Amino acid sequence: MSQPSPDTAAPRGAIARFLDTVERVGNKLPDPAMLFLLLMLAVWALSWALSGVDFQAIDPRTGTPIQVVNQLSGESLTAFMANMVRVFLGFAPLGVVLVAMLGLGVAEHTGFINAALRRVLSVTPKQLLTPALVAVAVLSHVAVDAGYVLVIPLGGVIFYAAGRHPLAGIAAAFCGVSGGFSATLLVPSSLDPLLAGFTQEAGRILDPALIVNPLNNWIFTSASSVLIIAIGWFVTDRIVEPRLKRTIVDGDPANLPKMDELNSAEKRGLLWAVVAMLVAAALFALTLMPETSPWRAPPEMVPTDAHPLLVAAAPVMQSIVALIFVLFLLPGVVYGYIAGTVKTHRDIIAAMTKSMSGMGYYIVIAFFIAQFLAGFNGSGLGTLMAVEGADFLKGLGLPMWLTIIGLILMTGIVNLFIGSASAKWALLAPIMVPLMMQLGVSPDLTQAAYRVGDSMTTILTPLMPYFPLIVVFCQRYVTSAGIGTLVSIMIPYSIALSILWTLFLLAFWGLGIPLGVGASYVYPAG
Repeated sequence: MSQPSPDTAAPRGAIARFLDTVERVGNKLPDPAMLFLLLMLAVWALSWALSGVDFQAIDPRTGTPIQVVNQLSGESLTAFMANMVRVFLGFAPLGVVLVAMLGLGVAEHTGFINAALRRVLSVTPKQLLTPALVAVAVLSHVAVDAGYVLVIPLGGVIFYAAGRHPLAGIAAAFCGVSGGFSATLLVPSSLDPLLAGFTQEAGRILDPALIVNPLNNWIFTSASSVLIIAIGWFVTDRIVEPRLKRTIVDGDPANLPKMDELNSAEKRGLLWAVVAMLVAAALFALTLMPETSPWRAPPEMVPTDAHPLLVAAAPVMQSIVALIFVLFLLPGVVYGYIAGTVKTHRDIIAAMTKSMSGMGYYIVIAFFIAQFLAGFNGSGLGTLMAVEGADFLKGLGLPMWLTIIGLILMTGIVNLFIGSASAKWALLAPIMVPLMMQLGVSPDLTQAAYRVGDSMTTILTPLMPYFPLIVVFCQRYVTSAGIGTLVSIMIPYSIALSILWTLFLLAFWGLGIPLGVGASYVYPAG
């Protein structure tokens, strides 16, 4: 009989038992697509039950009492069938993700992203290895989930090569990729317009004319990257790595991964790809400068003291997703041809096709989310919950900073069970955004609070899709490593992120620092 591993033989503490409970409960949840189907059916049933009730709550848009619309009536059901395709195709986040992933898929398939990450980490001084690794992990968000399969294993490789504990490198990278998932190192990611699309859809429950800028949290998330790097640096070097000195690296040296140097073709490809990206960025900047630039909003659509390039009506703001597409498509293509990973245009099309094939599951989920939101919005339940919830919170008389902390904590708890940032926000936004609008809080601030809560507990839950993969990365170096090993390593990061990132957002709010482009803290915006 084989001996039990240290993880299974050791007594289980309170945290381990709690995570076991989280895992059991989370495993009983249906697939996210089925979850939204069940939620839609629940909305239909609830709308039927409440459709005859007279509510005292007043619809702020019309000044009349709120009426719940029965979604099981013949008229509503036939409208559901007739509008099913239109609702799906009009689901804003769907096109955002697919278009952005076309460009990112080419950059990843040709090897541009991988080569860029390896180059940055290979030239980093040893004393700056930890902050550089966390910074690269944060930067990897532009390629959505690429950081999980590229940067995290590289973290173990470069720490091991530098004579440091490889699990500390994996932990630091995991902190940047997942713990700092909502941070952006200046370069916007596809998550920005994706979440803004959900926020806009939810806000229009109360304000049909609401427009949410895709970069409404960009300043906050960019500044947050500095905080994430500092937290990752301190916790790794001062807490995690000293503790890991007792953990022996017993993996087979012959099977341990290595960080290969870039060959001459990869170096040439990377050089010309970066040159192409910089030239394109410079040319684009020149087209923005003239006062008659077509990228600017018409003067009659620019509010006082606003810049014509930064208002939501400006074509450049409406082209953020397209710009992300070009930003990665161009260097990806140049790198591919120079490095030899691409031979003909057919390889480029194949890369796009491959990236789209990987989005099949998201498309299925998006279909059910779109139908759920259509029924939820059409029933009037969202407006009712927002108005009644706002009245309840007003009655409690809680200070606004405490309400914001409550929103962050609630998101962090839900995050233990639902790992997908988009699925989670699709679920919470229709409730939280209108509710906070009723309290005078802007959708921009509500979304920023959600993004903090969405990141701080992801590194603790075994239900996160990539969590088992990261355990496997750890086992390459420490054969006895398991879920408990990884969770115990990541707890200090989660605690630091939860406290410091929440305080960071409150400091932004207290000092009135802009959250992003076209963003505000209050609703309606002054």
